[in-house]
Amino acid sequence: MSSCNSQLCFLGFGFKSSRNPSKRNLRLRRLPTISNSTTPQPDSQEEKEGEDAAAIKRDDHSQDIILVERYGNGTGKRYVLNDNFQVQSFFEEHGAVTNGLQATEISTIGLSWLPYPVREFILPAGFPESVSDDYLEYMFLQFPTNVTAWICNALVTSSLLKAVGVGSFSGTTAAASAAAIRWVSKDGIGALGRLFIGGRFGNLFDDDPKQWRMYADFIGSAGSIFDLSTQLYPVYFLPLASLGNLAKAIARGLKDPSFRVIQNHFSLLGNLGEVAAKEEVWEVAAQLLGLGLGILFLDTPGISSSYPALATTWLSMRLLHLWLRYQSLSVLQFDTINMKRARILAKYHVSYSTVPGKVDCNKAENILSWQRFLKPRILFGVSLEEMLGHERSPSKVRILLGMYKKENHILMMNRQQHVDLEVYVSFKVGATSLSVLRSIWQTYWLQENWHESENAFNQLEQSLSALDHGFDNFIQQLEGAGWDTSQITLKVPKELSIQEIDPI
Repeated sequence: MSSCNSQLCFLGFGFKSSRNPSKRNLRLRRLPTISNSTTPQPDSQEEKEGEDAAAIKRDDHSQDIILVERYGNGTGKRYVLNDNFQVQSFFEEHGAVTNGLQATEISTIGLSWLPYPVREFILPAGFPESVSDDYLEYMFLQFPTNVTAWICNALVTSSLLKAVGVGSFSGTTAAASAAAIRWVSKDGIGALGRLFIGGRFGNLFDDDPKQWRMYADFIGSAGSIFDLSTQLYPVYFLPLASLGNLAKAIARGLKDPSFRVIQNHFSLLGNLGEVAAKEEVWEVAAQLLGLGLGILFLDTPGISSSYPALATTWLSMRLLHLWLRYQSLSVLQFDTINMKRARILAKYHVSYSTVPGKVDCNKAENILSWQRFLKPRILFGVSLEEMLGHERSPSKVRILLGMYKKENHILMMNRQQHVDLEVYVSFKVGATSLSVLRSIWQTYWLQENWHESENAFNQLEQSLSALDHGFDNFIQQLEGAGWDTSQITLKVPKELSIQEIDPI
């Protein structure tokens, strides 16, 4: 570390940022993007990134480009060490090579006309590599299939309402049609919840299905409260029922994907269809028994004639339902490594040089907790400027990048925190789930060995040395304890990635 400091003679210069580089007489060009022309393209992602880095270096003979931060929205930020030995950062529009790659891939299947946020909302992350070749064609045909199904549902709703007496007193079908429109509108408002959940949070369910299955029941319970209150305020039936449907649709949007992950966990022999079918048998049997008991409750005079008694009975059953749901999820024993289990495993290995088995680890996993509230706090996808804080000298940048030269992540402590350790982590282009796991192990080593009075960079260097020597043993112990190290569901944040550029 001392030799690194001695080679750097610009400790006193500041870290400046400018959104208008022309005012500083610096030549700044956009990062090259991959076009859709017939020009031969490199065969691999690595070759494309290497050619892009070379192009950047050719464009800036008088500047030492340290790295480029690329963002998921297509923009980028270039960090430059200029002739005055000052680190500057410049924003560039539509500069991400990854975004250019996505555009090229999408254009080959006829979706280049869709804005990037729309494609991100309707397509799985990593499309098209993350799905089979027949996925898009199936979805194009499935969409009009579902449209016709809901048209039929809207048309028959008025017949159902008329059959139970709606509109019979008016002597016309107009009342039944109007009631059907309101009923279908209620369902449509509720469907917006599923649309939002599926498009915005679709990447959450693989990581922690137990948590989202539990939260689905909490939200569904809130939706039932709106339904229950329609009896007190019948004049507000439509808004109350719509809110109830919205909440229950959100709950269903959380429940269905989560339970598919749980069903996949059960099917050890690839028999997912049979597992799902047998689960349906259990569910229908429970539904029939529950409906029968519900009819008995409704036939009880003390409940059917008294709204307080009805509400109290519902509340008792709902609380029992939530408790049973929590117990059922607690017995699940996943052998995959998600964020919560990775934290538990890393903590045990750093503290005790051993790892718990899947039974003990799953029991220790808190179903209801959120990643952002776990200690130590880990913030992923942080920019270099935020990571360095007030210590933005070029020497600190060089030291930090030099320490993580062999790693696909960059980790820095937030030294403005005086009570609990908080770390910032960013990932380089090419980082994988194993890179995320390495950053978690390093975090818990720092928590175990952190001394606020010592030099932060020295402690970082010690943590990286411990990571080099201890992580292989960590993986070996995981495999020995029965963990599936090929199924590490730790996603690399796509909002920000770092590409280092070798000095000119």
